Amino acid sequence: MTKIAVFVEQHEGVAKRSGLEALGAARAVSQDVVALVAGAGAAAAGAHLGAQGATSVVAFEGGAASPDALAADLADAVRAQGAKAFLVASTSAGRDLAPRVAALLDSNLFSDCTALEAGAQGLRVTRPWLAGKVIAKIESTGPVLCATLRRNTFEPAATAGGNAPIENQPARADFKALLVDVAAKTGGKLDVSEAPVVISGGRGMRGPEHFHLLEELAEAFGNAAVGASRAVVDSGWRPHGEQVGQTGKTVSPQLYIAVGISGAIQHLAGMKTARVIVAINRDKDAAIFKIADYGIVGDAFEILPALTQAVRELRAQG
Repeated sequence: MTKIAVFVEQHEGVAKRSGLEALGAARAVSQDVVALVAGAGAAAAGAHLGAQGATSVVAFEGGAASPDALAADLADAVRAQGAKAFLVASTSAGRDLAPRVAALLDSNLFSDCTALEAGAQGLRVTRPWLAGKVIAKIESTGPVLCATLRRNTFEPAATAGGNAPIENQPARADFKALLVDVAAKTGGKLDVSEAPVVISGGRGMRGPEHFHLLEELAEAFGNAAVGASRAVVDSGWRPHGEQVGQTGKTVSPQLYIAVGISGAIQHLAGMKTARVIVAINRDKDAAIFKIADYGIVGDAFEILPALTQAVRELRAQG
């Protein structure tokens, strides 16, 4: 059985869902999973991870916010635990840490993986290549398989109860770089890469003044984010942070609604792994309909208000 180490991000003693998803992915293929947590509140977060699939926990409490120091701590923990795989969610922090840890472990890194399974030599990962044109299944011949996992693709472990033993370790004090400040965005809006529902608009919205229709639908859902195609962002209608696609953000929500988006390959590369895809377009021959689970041919300016009202009524019914 392959022992897997999973880095679980936490904030003020509460594990983030992205980390719990990675933990769930590991537990689905192994009965020996060690969760690694770090920072202020690490021990408090780690105390609950036994109920989320971890069989043991290593907590690096406190310490400076330094990516190179944390990567060294994680690499040391992977070696000490004898883990044959290191997993982390594909968040900003995860994408920063994973290559550092892989380099310290003398291993290669598989990024943005969408599936995990037992292989002949250990673990096998699935990841998209060439903007999603190719789906590759890969096994590592290195000492440790290192991978980042795409968010909103895996489910947290459905494990109830259970306490995992916690090993507290001092965080490394020597570091080369130090994080001194984080400029968090304001407004409280969900990021497209994290939201379980994403509603994206394309050139078919005809102008930035019509995106309020998408925002109203997102508000009706209550857990949705508004996205945009590259053409919309290039036109200055929406900020780059909302762009979904190969040169924007890759999303994998439970529900993706594409409004007025033709379905260019660049855009499909960023959202084709969504669980359910709904396309709304006036052109019945639009490429987006080829991958959509549900398609609505019609005028978005008539469909969106009706859809928003229907969602509001359903939520009001509880």
